[in-house]
Amino acid sequence: MKVIVIGCTHAGTAAIVNLKEDYPNSEVVVYEKNNNISFLSCGIALSIGGVVTETEKLFYNSPENLKSIGVKTNMEHEVLDIDLEKKIVKVKNLNTKEIFEDNYDKLILTLGSWPIVPNFEGKDLENILLCKNYNHAKVIEKECNYAKNVVIIGAGYIGVELAEAFEMKNKNVTLIDAENRIMSKYLDKEFTDIAESEFENHGINLVLGEKVKCFEGTDKKVSKVITDKGCYKADLVILCIGFAPNTNIIKGKLDTLKNGAIIIDEYMRTSEENVFAAGDCCLVRYNPAKDTRYIPLATNAVRMGTLVAKNIKNPTLKYMGTQGTSGIKIYSKSIASTGLTEEVGRATTSLNIESVIINDNYRPEFMPTFKEATLKLVFDKDTKRILGGQIISDVDLTQFMNTLSVAIQNNMTIEELAMTDFFFQPHFNKPWSLLNIAALEALKKYQQ
Repeated sequence: MKVIVIGCTHAGTAAIVNLKEDYPNSEVVVYEKNNNISFLSCGIALSIGGVVTETEKLFYNSPENLKSIGVKTNMEHEVLDIDLEKKIVKVKNLNTKEIFEDNYDKLILTLGSWPIVPNFEGKDLENILLCKNYNHAKVIEKECNYAKNVVIIGAGYIGVELAEAFEMKNKNVTLIDAENRIMSKYLDKEFTDIAESEFENHGINLVLGEKVKCFEGTDKKVSKVITDKGCYKADLVILCIGFAPNTNIIKGKLDTLKNGAIIIDEYMRTSEENVFAAGDCCLVRYNPAKDTRYIPLATNAVRMGTLVAKNIKNPTLKYMGTQGTSGIKIYSKSIASTGLTEEVGRATTSLNIESVIINDNYRPEFMPTFKEATLKLVFDKDTKRILGGQIISDVDLTQFMNTLSVAIQNNMTIEELAMTDFFFQPHFNKPWSLLNIAALEALKKYQQ
């Protein structure tokens, strides 16, 4: 069995490693445009802020390691075209410019995603950068040394993490987003209000509800960001607007969404026989809403890549879907969420969305220290099914959202969560878990 893998970040790496473990005699060939693999872009902000001392530590695998397990690893090779009928790929060696063809028995598409770059006037000025891969990280680190005024466009997780990192480097930071709140896809207002206060207390200029119109500059370098409501100084601009599937190569060849996300089944199979896909280039099943959505996350990618290897010969192991569980640390605040927020649930589903919020100390008040946690539970009032949750505290309580993710995946109700067995030990928690307490509070909605 000869397998060609196109793209090798998280999904690709997971697929390859598991393929060679399960099918050691298989011939695995990788084509990757970059000169590296498995870079954790979520660590770029940590590197800029000095938490991670070397950007190179953000790799968890290497081309050399893949070669050592028998993988033919072709770095800096771009696949130009795919003939699905003949099972042939057309490839360009980006160093020698040589173009050649290769054949396969099975094809794995782990094409990933790419930052969205609107056609802003002035977008080609110097020092307007993306934040996705290792090469981006090195350029940002270099330019950061000379920049004084940093503007970040996009207040999702990557944008807010970069804002904190640049502030820690004593830069004048402006964070711009067209939405009226930061991280609005992941958290409801009760939580983003707290996060925004943290940024404001550290001197970060939050510019929310404004749309970027264009960039202006002198000597070919950016100097201003112009929005529909204001003008902001900038020596360095980072675009963190979002991501889109990097799937131009298969356009018109496979079933996709309008945005290019590849449609796959529960075994990672595409609409074409012997062609599999995984990771940020794909549509995923979203359990809370019982629908499919585009949710680019490394955690999804690793699971999906592993499933490709498990199902490459026969459908064996099903994809269980995702809750889009994620976490972030903003200064002293540890924050996590899973599933639907109240706002997103009301906007994107027809479910009867209801929620409760509790504020309680995470462990008994007789302990020497204790901290307050705020936890929100989102559920369907008609079925009592749990749909999502969020937590924030000065203590790291983010694992509660991993637990809640399992509850959502298993279609648990608030009644079941209210009576779920959790341990009690005063060092860690109270006799009633925060999740128990929130579910019990939710049940009161039915007593009114």
